Amino acid sequence: MPLDLDITGIVEAPRHIERVFLRSSLLTAAALDAATGCHVLAKSELANPIGCFKGRGADLFCATALAAEESVVCASAGNFGQGLAYAANRRGHACTVFASEQANPVKIEAMRRLGADVRLAGADFDAAKAAARDHALHTGQRWVEDGAEPAIADGAGTIALELLDAASFDSIVVPLGNGALLDGIGRVVRALAPHVHVIAVVAVNAPAMKLSLEAGQAIVTARADTIADGIAVRVPIPATLARLRDCCDDVVAVSDDDLFAAMQLIHRTLGVVVEPAGAAGIAAILATPKRYAGQRVATILTGANIAPVLRQRLLSPPLAFSR
Repeated sequence: MPLDLDITGIVEAPRHIERVFLRSSLLTAAALDAATGCHVLAKSELANPIGCFKGRGADLFCATALAAEESVVCASAGNFGQGLAYAANRRGHACTVFASEQANPVKIEAMRRLGADVRLAGADFDAAKAAARDHALHTGQRWVEDGAEPAIADGAGTIALELLDAASFDSIVVPLGNGALLDGIGRVVRALAPHVHVIAVVAVNAPAMKLSLEAGQAIVTARADTIADGIAVRVPIPATLARLRDCCDDVVAVSDDDLFAAMQLIHRTLGVVVEPAGAAGIAAILATPKRYAGQRVATILTGANIAPVLRQRLLSPPLAFSR
């Protein structure tokens, strides 16, 4: 089934989304280009009230898809939960977020600070998701599934509108979790710049989305053990897979070592701290530099909400060894 290239909802989305989430910075650096062998255009979704791109889709969803005072429940590794908590609180909706018992404490604290009723359940995101869905069934709260709601993908798609308005590029490399980001960006690029190659990125240790898109059906994995909690999907959403496959030309996988090396390079050259999922695009470029050599390559720094242990590892000076 061909991709529906109707991007009307994306084009109209900015008038509903709070300005603090829009017109994010486009970062470049000669040192980053030298290290990657291509000209990198990094869309930085870090300098907003929740430190990630999720506010765009969450705010659009709350503005256009909810009845007055309708309460919501979702599952989140932390960033979408922050976005939904921020938007729901601002617009008068109660918000419950289920997160894994192993979730990043920085994200848990942030969701609570933003007004969410945060409940910890299960060993990973998908276990928390099952608990959240069950909670919605028994309480009547509106179940909000990141990756399945059209408004959330439309909000994410505004990133691509801004990118195409600011620069031209040959490829765009997109972190792939449950798929809202790829859905929105892929539709815009297919409609407005069909010559651009769209590459989705997963973690080697969380390959469910790659396996599923390649197989054409949902492939559930037993585990999703990666430092990149934002793309640590174990159970794909079956209904979205055909659409997501049409949104990209390829799906690649990067290791945790690739992700951390990308985080270090981003910090050294662009001067910003990103969480592992936010470095996935740069990690993919570093892993296969010949693929992008000499190109203009766009990517999205999707979030800055790094776990304390990783932050310390990233920012600690290298050890000096004496002879």
